[in-house]
Amino acid sequence: MQRKFRLSGLAIVIVVALLWAVRPVAAGRCFHYSADVGIVCDGRVEPDLEQFEEPTLMDGSLLQYTSYAYLEDNVNIYPEPNLAAPALYNVGEGFLYVTIQGQISANGHNWYVVNPGEYVLKENIRLVETPAFHGTIITVQPERSFGWVVQDVVPSSEPDGEPNPDFANLGRFSLFQVFEAVIGEDDWIWYDIGGDRWIRQTYVSLVNVHEPPADVGDEEFWVEIDLYEQTFAAYEGERMVYASLVSSGLNRWPTYEGLFQVFSRHLQTKMSGAEGKPDYYFIEDVPYTMYFDQQNEIALHGAYWHDRYGYKHSHGCVNMPPQDAEWIYNWSANAPNDLWVSVHTSDPINYFSRQVAGPSPDSS
Repeated sequence: MQRKFRLSGLAIVIVVALLWAVRPVAAGRCFHYSADVGIVCDGRVEPDLEQFEEPTLMDGSLLQYTSYAYLEDNVNIYPEPNLAAPALYNVGEGFLYVTIQGQISANGHNWYVVNPGEYVLKENIRLVETPAFHGTIITVQPERSFGWVVQDVVPSSEPDGEPNPDFANLGRFSLFQVFEAVIGEDDWIWYDIGGDRWIRQTYVSLVNVHEPPADVGDEEFWVEIDLYEQTFAAYEGERMVYASLVSSGLNRWPTYEGLFQVFSRHLQTKMSGAEGKPDYYFIEDVPYTMYFDQQNEIALHGAYWHDRYGYKHSHGCVNMPPQDAEWIYNWSANAPNDLWVSVHTSDPINYFSRQVAGPSPDSS
């Protein structure tokens, strides 16, 4: 994921001036240190750290009882668990995923049932573990940018500094808040994540609070997809209620910008495309699917077949961690409107102007 940008000399002068104005806002020193240690504070400021709440699986969640699996290329599908029976069809070559309906031992072999009356040899299938990563419920309107580490990193003690061996490695998907930012060499932004630890923007994906698009009503539900940061945030009017990482379309198959509304919802559905091409895919039972771009057949949906969240990785759809897709699917079912979906590409330099302006008086 490319996050590089360059500024003119005048822009750099303006930003440096803005940074001095940012400093009072950046005084907080509590931070998420690691999954094992949790939150660490140095006592100077006591910000509200209870705004991030762990989501839980819904009752009857598909994710509790569905087993997903990858099919090898050129596998035969049989009408019964018997190699002597004529094959129903051959799956060919591609990106092939199914759900397991059951398993059986018969005629000297172990078989998986992938659909009623469809059997595959067990050795031709690889079970897939549903990705564990998920985002966070937001209980209090954020006053700072926050986000996740998308590539393992050891923080530096200062912008443009070498990794400090005294700091613990921050693993992928570590959650953090931003307390300050400066522009370093080669026009990269460096973020202060607390404890005098600095991380370059290429290692992270951020979430920021944004105003609703003009067409979205005061209490309407909407989701913002940030193609630059590869993040999403869910809102009820102006209030952010959930956020996480996504994987949008690769450059060859882009996710298009614009304001859309969900027009078709599916608890689970089949997706396929590019038949006869090297990128052919056939994916059964894609969970929690919400189509929003009708012209380009693009949807929000859970993606159980990868965990590249925070990077572009799809054929155009917005891939979400399965638990996040479940949360959005159930939450938006209670919306007073068809869920709005705002897709845009942010400019990270706007971080500075947002911090200078500060949070609105009613942001909490």
